[in-house]
Amino acid sequence: MKNRAKPKHDSLPVCAVLLAGGRGTRFWPRSRTRTPKQLLNIIGGETMLRETVSRLEPVFALRDFWVVTNVEQASAVRKQLPGVPAAHILAEPVGRNTTAAIALAAIHLLHEHKDALMSVLPSDSYVADPEQYRRLIRAALDLARVPGKLVVFGVPPTRPETGYGYIQAGNVSARVRAIRALAVRRFTEKPALPLARRYLASGKYFWNAGIFFWRVSTYLECLRRFLPATHSALMRLAETIGTRKYAAALRRIYPRLENISVDYAIMEPAARAASVSVIPAKVGWSDIGSWSAVYDLLASQRGANVSAGPSFTLDASGNFFWAPGKFAAAIGVQDLLLIETEDAILVCPRDRAQDVGRIVKYLEQQKLARLL
Repeated sequence: MKNRAKPKHDSLPVCAVLLAGGRGTRFWPRSRTRTPKQLLNIIGGETMLRETVSRLEPVFALRDFWVVTNVEQASAVRKQLPGVPAAHILAEPVGRNTTAAIALAAIHLLHEHKDALMSVLPSDSYVADPEQYRRLIRAALDLARVPGKLVVFGVPPTRPETGYGYIQAGNVSARVRAIRALAVRRFTEKPALPLARRYLASGKYFWNAGIFFWRVSTYLECLRRFLPATHSALMRLAETIGTRKYAAALRRIYPRLENISVDYAIMEPAARAASVSVIPAKVGWSDIGSWSAVYDLLASQRGANVSAGPSFTLDASGNFFWAPGKFAAAIGVQDLLLIETEDAILVCPRDRAQDVGRIVKYLEQQKLARLL
């Protein structure tokens, strides 16, 4: 009979690091530079950031939350999370992708705790089964206590999605709290549709939800091995934390860091070294990456019309209307998005929702800052 005893716990602090620096351009016109997707009530009454923290609070104390955002959004993040210490809201002076954002949090945790268990989570995703989600998080944290071990959640795919990266899993590598973890063979880029179909049919691939677990010391050692220049620069920045030199050092050092995602910089080479495990996470996860994804979550059945307020439809189906305070009426239209704010209106087919970000690029080119 297998030994199913719980792993022996050490005294490492357990911290949640939320990545909240994205602009959410595909949610224009609601999402703007100072009020991006994670600071809006896209699904339900609370903002996505607050919903994320509420979902995680049974696992992490508020004092152990850290948020990595940017200078434009830092003030709004602090207002939304009054229970999180203000010093734990870290503002990047410029965006340098997820490797640097996670590393910024890691050096602050190093300064405060020397070492800690670090959970890295998006601030703007949806989870239908929060209880199971928390159960899996606790198992992942136990597994990540092992020095040198990196753990990632893999979402079982429900369709041949081309917008996500995938994780190829191997055999069972561990069982923690009766949860199985699989060895990661490799991380793959966003596939073309024929390849995504093969991934789905194989049963050996998971969506990469960008949810990671490791010790601070493990992450910084991987950074030293795989991105030595970035590691060296961040260690110089770490020496200034808590001093008057920090702000100037951050502005000077951070823009010079390598602009690369954690999947490419850390997870892929670590997987080749057999250091990564994936925990299958069937929790009803969605990154809610577009207005079309919002419709998919809110529609009561296929072809239903969804409206944020009172509406009338005739010979219309599959439409999503967001025009608060207004009566929405539609006749003879199918699968449309209509999003209205005080200064802008978006109308597009639902299957073109991924292109909404191109509007933001146009507005930037035309220097229409009032619409950004």
